[in-house]
Amino acid sequence: MRTRLPWLAFGVLATLTGLGLAHAVAALTDADTSPVLAVGAAVIDLTPTPVKEWAIRTFGSADKPILVGSVMAGVLVLAAAAGLLARRRPLYGAGLLVALVVIAAVAVVTRPEATVLDLGPSLVAAVGAVAALTWLAREQAGAPDGEPDNGRRGVLIAAAVLGGLAVAGGVGGQVITRLRLRPEDVALPDPADPAQPLPRGLDDQVPGITPFRTDNDDFYRVDTRLDTPVVSSDDWTLTIDGDVDQEVTLTFDELLDMPMIERDITLTCVSNSVGGEYVGSARWLGVPLKDVLDLAGIGSTGADQILSTDFDGMTISTPLDLATDGRDAMICVGMNGEPLPREHGFPVRMVIPGLYGFVSATKWLTRLTLTTYDDQKAYWTQREWATDAPIKLSARIDTPKALAEVDAGDVVIGGVAWAQQRGGVGKVQVRIDDEPWQDANLGPDGGDDYWRQWFFRWDAPSGSHNIAVRAVSGDGDEQVTERAEPFPDGASGLHELIVQVA
Repeated sequence: MRTRLPWLAFGVLATLTGLGLAHAVAALTDADTSPVLAVGAAVIDLTPTPVKEWAIRTFGSADKPILVGSVMAGVLVLAAAAGLLARRRPLYGAGLLVALVVIAAVAVVTRPEATVLDLGPSLVAAVGAVAALTWLAREQAGAPDGEPDNGRRGVLIAAAVLGGLAVAGGVGGQVITRLRLRPEDVALPDPADPAQPLPRGLDDQVPGITPFRTDNDDFYRVDTRLDTPVVSSDDWTLTIDGDVDQEVTLTFDELLDMPMIERDITLTCVSNSVGGEYVGSARWLGVPLKDVLDLAGIGSTGADQILSTDFDGMTISTPLDLATDGRDAMICVGMNGEPLPREHGFPVRMVIPGLYGFVSATKWLTRLTLTTYDDQKAYWTQREWATDAPIKLSARIDTPKALAEVDAGDVVIGGVAWAQQRGGVGKVQVRIDDEPWQDANLGPDGGDDYWRQWFFRWDAPSGSHNIAVRAVSGDGDEQVTERAEPFPDGASGLHELIVQVA
């Protein structure tokens, strides 16, 4: 066993060297071509929907790091096996390393917008790993008596050099990535139709309540990518094609020259569970979607969907009738007074109020195709998610937290509620244990497309108590009480929690 341990380490070190070098090369072009990220992205695509939803529900925003870590762990186990194979048959060990890289290369080239150049990082990984394993094997073969601990100067030098290359590649890739992720210096135009000043929320009045406006850094992010794309505004274009009178392509500067509107809109992810965190509110700047479509002219052959495509070929489908029914559907360039952050779609994304993000919020947008659901199916449609996905009326308790211990007496319960389909939030009601529903106090109104903060003062007696909340729309519709999971058209049910009152 003692003589096998170095070979296990050789396989791992050789693989880390190849991956480190590949990561640096991928950072210079497209981080998603990095072998580990490419395999991780393929795993996301192949994972059944119930498993994806379980991962999001269980791990929250840590689901992607856990996925990458799991892929990496599996790769290193096989890398160790490759090192052990190389002890007796060097060609077999090298072959296993190449096979691992081939899997990553297949994941890279099967992306919708992949090119031959995208194989560069995988090729670097293969050459680097095999060369590293060959060097270590040669130095080990020349060590005295083949013993691992007896002054194998060549082995130690090789291991130190390769370890340095692995670290330099990994760190260098991260440094390059951070440099590329720096925001561009973009001057946004003033809106032709600005939003009214947003009222002051309850942030300072109700400790623990969600801020009325979500900062860009705190805004949720849910998408299928494991990296943050770097798309240059200089190279970006938006093409409108399909069932249109004429195909049109806009540059970023041409889009900025169009009249813009500014709107306060709440976005919600369909994966948001009852009481979940995948909802946020911001002020968006952009061109009305209808103005962009009008440049091309909507055709007359029966298109029923807008198939939007991002820079890497990811597709999202939006019902055409909902996108053009008069709501403030936008092609956005700004978020909370700044250019879109890269992680939220820079340079351009879609925002359509009232619809879950998987049918309305394409990031890194590059194409709008007027077509039909029969002719083309988008990513989520292929996976049997709903085509019409209105955001469901919902309320959430932010404070106190579940299972919290609070003192008897005056307790402030607070949170947010949203109702983008039926006249906004009309009222929020709270129920303590089996008591009747009681009206909560509403915070300021930011518009029907924006959430409302709320709070309720409770004279809390000692003991264990159940708190529930529900929203009622401005039209009098009550929040659905039946519990449903996010798949296929969004979660429903009341947010309830238990608190201990001392």
